[in-house]
Amino acid sequence: MKRFLPWIIGAVVIFAIYSWASGIYNTAVTLDQDVKESWGNVNTSYQRRNDLIPNIVSTVKGYAEHEKSTLTAVIEARAKATSVTIDPSNVTPEQLAAFNSAQSGVSSSLSRLLVSVEQYPNLKADASFMKLQDELASTENQILTARTRFNESVKPYNNNINTFPRNILAGMYGLKEKPYFEAVAGAEKPVEVKF
Repeated sequence: MKRFLPWIIGAVVIFAIYSWASGIYNTAVTLDQDVKESWGNVNTSYQRRNDLIPNIVSTVKGYAEHEKSTLTAVIEARAKATSVTIDPSNVTPEQLAAFNSAQSGVSSSLSRLLVSVEQYPNLKADASFMKLQDELASTENQILTARTRFNESVKPYNNNINTFPRNILAGMYGLKEKPYFEAVAGAEKPVEVKF
């Protein structure tokens, strides 16, 4: 029996190390799936906004024929935003910044469109336009919530793969830190309101 004791101890140690290493990897995979799910929710929210844009543009177009440049800017920003795609498993800070920049272009052009709408009292009173405007506001809130939840799912993943000794195994597995959504450049400046 004493002859097999070193083999038994060795087997127990190897099993313990295997369990520990696979536990770290499995936790990282689970957290990575949470990040991917959150990213899908972000994309769904942005897609909803992109789906609303043609309806808003066509409604405004009927009232504001000479606002073509603003309408064109909205359509072009939407096209640019939908052309930027990201694989959540390999997302880099640069890709997320490009995505964020494209989406802020949509927000900016939509803001200019809604400001130009102020010149058309009949349009502001139009029930379908009001409904679209409410849906757009609701969608912007959903985007904010989805981005916040994405950042909340990135944090445990990054914590998991960056803490010692997990970071050693994460490096061996090729797991990389995922970037957070950040505010758009210039968002720290206060909004200037003119009357």
